[in-house]
Amino acid sequence: MSRLATHILAEQATAVSLSGIPDPVRQTACRALIDTFGVALAGSQTPVVRQLVAIPMTEGKAGILGYQQQVSALEAARVNGCAAHALDFDDNCYAGFVHGSAVIVPAALAVAQQCHCDGETLLASIVAGSECQYRLGEALGRTLYDRGWWTTGVLGVMGAAVAASHLLGLDVSRTAHAIAIALSATGGNKSAFGSDAKPVMAGLAAERGVLTAFMAQAGITGPLNTLEHRYGLPRLMNGSDWQPERLDASGWRLLSPGLDIKRLPVCLSSHAAVDAAVALVHKHEITLDEIEMIRCDIPPVVAANLIYTSPCTAQEARFSLQYAVAAALYYGELTLSQLTREPLIPGPLQGLMAKVSMVTSSQWEQPERLKSAPEGADVTIYLKDGQQFSKQVDRARGSASLPLSDTELDEKFLACAQAALSPLQSRRLLKELRAVDSLPSVLELNSTLEIPNHEL
Repeated sequence: MSRLATHILAEQATAVSLSGIPDPVRQTACRALIDTFGVALAGSQTPVVRQLVAIPMTEGKAGILGYQQQVSALEAARVNGCAAHALDFDDNCYAGFVHGSAVIVPAALAVAQQCHCDGETLLASIVAGSECQYRLGEALGRTLYDRGWWTTGVLGVMGAAVAASHLLGLDVSRTAHAIAIALSATGGNKSAFGSDAKPVMAGLAAERGVLTAFMAQAGITGPLNTLEHRYGLPRLMNGSDWQPERLDASGWRLLSPGLDIKRLPVCLSSHAAVDAAVALVHKHEITLDEIEMIRCDIPPVVAANLIYTSPCTAQEARFSLQYAVAAALYYGELTLSQLTREPLIPGPLQGLMAKVSMVTSSQWEQPERLKSAPEGADVTIYLKDGQQFSKQVDRARGSASLPLSDTELDEKFLACAQAALSPLQSRRLLKELRAVDSLPSVLELNSTLEIPNHEL
């Protein structure tokens, strides 16, 4: 491949315009925008975001979701990126195993507000950033993630940089330098799972992406051969395991592999097991007292992500298969409200959690099995009377192959937004987001967010 990878990505990014984006891609980007706004509004009221907001910031034109506060684009990207991932309720893409929108949307929104862009330009920038990030993620494969790097932090900064560069109108050369700066200074590892550092890392990736775009706009250069360099990301962090030809492959990554929009406010790795367990209990009319054991046969990546067997905090519970499965059965559903209960894990729930076991069988050694069910689960419920029932779920509800309906997405948005907005504000904002490509200015979104409740 004669062209440098940074130039290939930059050419793809600068070629994106909403008029040339197919309707299904535009609709997917709009759904990602709606979902990210919703989960960020819910996340805006978490302690980690409140602590970020308490840090002195510079007055500017970019809004912090959930707060009547206008700050610089850098600071808004940081706080909103953290908020979007604070509850681990944001979307996922298997092209790189990344939470793409939680980083890209806050970065794009911040720059769009600072530059007084219209909604159409904002949406196009989200598509540009998403496509480039997912193409690079696809080219790198799963090795990066499996080695312990948190791909949302590692690759998110590049997606944010592309989205910001697109909004700033940077040409191919300047966009390539933004990508090069971002990728040569990136990082982040999965030791952060279950701590404040994980959502903060998403916020920092959004902020750094915006910063690298501003740097490139100012004329600062980066190592354009960073992806080919012997000390660049693929060789240094990915063991040279990558397929650069995938960067130029046809198709839209927002459609295939697509986005998984979460139905449950916990790590996506637990969703298939939850769906399987709930389906078995309903189908066979099993009462919780009848259960002897719930055996979850899951891929290695799921076991590596769900590291808390006895969580002590809501953050840890989001990365606990035992909690996710048991709570969904105990409460009959798994919602944000369960993760704020006191106590978090009452005695009966703790007893049910003790019956949930994780195993990784030899079936997950088959590449095709892993490809068909990257975070799937085979669940068997054993009853005290000797009966047993099994169900296999390859993809959870909400995944790209089993997407939430528009009605379900709207319901999720409204449930999340109520943490920071009145019902009328939430509905008005949802209406604006649904028609974002016709907004003359993204600053209108700030106006809706700032209307005092008594005026609605």
